[in-house]
Amino acid sequence: MQNTTSISSETARHVLFHYGSPQGYRPGSFTQKLMAAIDAADVIHTARLWAAYPELVDAMNLAANERDGIARLTTIANGTA
Repeated sequence: MQNTTSISSETARHVLFHYGSPQGYRPGSFTQKLMAAIDAADVIHTARLWAAYPELVDAMNLAANERDGIARLTTIANGTA
């Protein structure tokens, strides 16, 4: 997936929490389970999840697959993006 959506500071903080960053904060249980599903999904299922949750999937992809993804999410979370 390509980062094609705008990522809010709240979503950035949720994803940062998922990846163990001190800049993150714990989302609700549904969002935590959704992030686990995104992590576990193959390409086809990731595309399906993106259709419903593009912001979260893009943020998860940024964190997991981009060299500077965590730093970029931290910038977004801090409101300096």
